[in-house]
Amino acid sequence: MKPQVQLYTDGACSGNPGPGGWAYILKHPATGKMREASGGEASTTNNRMELTAVIEGLSALSKPTNVLLYSDSKYVLDGLEKWIVNWKRNGWRTASKEPVKNVDLWQALDAMRLRHDVSFHWVKGHDGHPENERCDELAVIEARKFGG
Repeated sequence: MKPQVQLYTDGACSGNPGPGGWAYILKHPATGKMREASGGEASTTNNRMELTAVIEGLSALSKPTNVLLYSDSKYVLDGLEKWIVNWKRNGWRTASKEPVKNVDLWQALDAMRLRHDVSFHWVKGHDGHPENERCDELAVIEARKFGG
């Protein structure tokens, strides 16, 4: 039986593109353990930081896991839940035949979603959700390190 974790993620960007940051919190309900991590880039976009937060969080898992993913990014959640299968089938092109933006990150996420069982949960951003607020705080701190 796979272990279960809760993964909270957020990305931030000052300007779009501009300095950005990402953050995640991993919570292990069975053990009560929690881990948080964050990072950033000098020139990026908000969507790239949102995707990077999920990639980094999933990469921190050492074995296949049941993951409850919590994000305030409809872009990330809709992409993983609704769009990625068709993008992949269409050679990483959208329904309008345009190349998928951030394809490098989507391909990395695609490989990870096949390793883990991920369920998707949207949380309203900046609405007092403790883990979402903490991820936002960490992501903003990272963006500021690059002048954001």
